[in-house]
Amino acid sequence: MLVSIIIPCYNSEHTLRDVVELTMKEFEKLDGYTCEFVLVNDNSKDDTAGVIRSLASEYPCVHGLSLMRNFGQHNGLMCGMNFAHGDLVVGMDDDMQTHPSQLPIILDAMKQGYDLVYGIYPKSTNGALKNLTSWLNRKTSQVLLGRPKSIRSSNFWCITGQVKDEVVKYTGFSPYVDGIFYRVTTNIGNVPIEHHKRAYGQSGYTLRKLIRQWMAYFNYSVIPLRFASIAGVIAACIGFVTGIFTLVRKILDPTMVAGWASTVCLLLFLSGLILMVLGIIGEYLGKIILTINQTPQFIIREKMNVDEGADGPRGK
Repeated sequence: MLVSIIIPCYNSEHTLRDVVELTMKEFEKLDGYTCEFVLVNDNSKDDTAGVIRSLASEYPCVHGLSLMRNFGQHNGLMCGMNFAHGDLVVGMDDDMQTHPSQLPIILDAMKQGYDLVYGIYPKSTNGALKNLTSWLNRKTSQVLLGRPKSIRSSNFWCITGQVKDEVVKYTGFSPYVDGIFYRVTTNIGNVPIEHHKRAYGQSGYTLRKLIRQWMAYFNYSVIPLRFASIAGVIAACIGFVTGIFTLVRKILDPTMVAGWASTVCLLLFLSGLILMVLGIIGEYLGKIILTINQTPQFIIREKMNVDEGADGPRGK
């Protein structure tokens, strides 16, 4: 059984070779499995491209792709899946946190018939900010994407080739692979694995990038629009009831002086609500415009040890 290992790479010249070679050693211990690597260089600022080029020249099973600009981790994963040929496809990081030693645990869980298995961490080595945003993503995805409450996600996952074939049909410019997974299948499993510390450097995820990733949920759900509609109805009801209450008080007590503070608070509340709703609508309209303009999901600058005829639907 061929397993495709997809690794989106960003500034990982110090760790990438170790990840690839340790993974190869793990597969040497496994009966009935072979592996290939699809390494996607997401316009790194260091010599990651050179490391990939070197690995591709040394090992026939290593295939490399360099993107023309930084598209992001999930775009890199989508690019890699377009070039994966395995019966199973595994997503890993380039920093040794998703450690190759945990691969047999995930592959063994796939034998239970799951379409998708996430390796989850009983104890995370991430920082407080990353843990907080992970918790927020988990709660938000349950509401917006319909993810089962019993399922947790991570960057260490394995899917079947059938699921991969469906996932790559999505050609939107801002993919969120977990959201696409949930659209394809509900046959999902979790397996506990060990979370290792980064071998070198620090995470490339800034607060801005984390927020941008969270905003990708808007591509897969209309619930924010429904929330805006409900909030508008609630605000209108509050305004109507408050108006009736004020009118009755004025009739009962003609000497009552209407306060400017309550008027200002009401205006601020309604104005803020309107701006929020307009912002949500604008987010959807912006994504529609970018999609109509055929914003690329990824653009390939260089292929290393990849057949020239092979190309993804959004690759150039």
